[in-house]
Amino acid sequence: MKYRFLLVVLFFSVSAYAQHVALPHGTVFGSKPLATEVIEATRLETYMAKKTRINVTIRGRVTKVIKAKGGWFDIDAGGGKRIAAHFKNYGITIPVNLKGKTIIAEGVAAKQFLADDLQHFAGDTVSGKKQHTVRTNPKKRLTFEVKGLVVDK
Repeated sequence: MKYRFLLVVLFFSVSAYAQHVALPHGTVFGSKPLATEVIEATRLETYMAKKTRINVTIRGRVTKVIKAKGGWFDIDAGGGKRIAAHFKNYGITIPVNLKGKTIIAEGVAAKQFLADDLQHFAGDTVSGKKQHTVRTNPKKRLTFEVKGLVVDK
């Protein structure tokens, strides 16, 4: 009985160890991004200016892999800010050890909609205490829908 338990534990530990594969330079997830004009992720918000959505290719460092299935991760935007990124195609699975790698990603960058903005156009004419009470996280203002990603460094 002890040997069966030991074999089961050994089997699961070996299979868990085998999933940590090193990501070589040039590994592609999704479609290969067009690297004709690459913008640094730290400059993306200023590059967008007043536009709410833009098709762009960015280079940045992955700070956190949130969910491997569907490719949900964060990109460092400098100054303590981050860009919330996910793949357009939910069928793509990214490895957890993508954290800390520099990537080049092509997709659609969008500014986060603030619920408090332009409510007077929606007929909300509340004044007093309830006016302007919605606050968003200023460190997470951009989202990025990835079409393709390649590991750079």
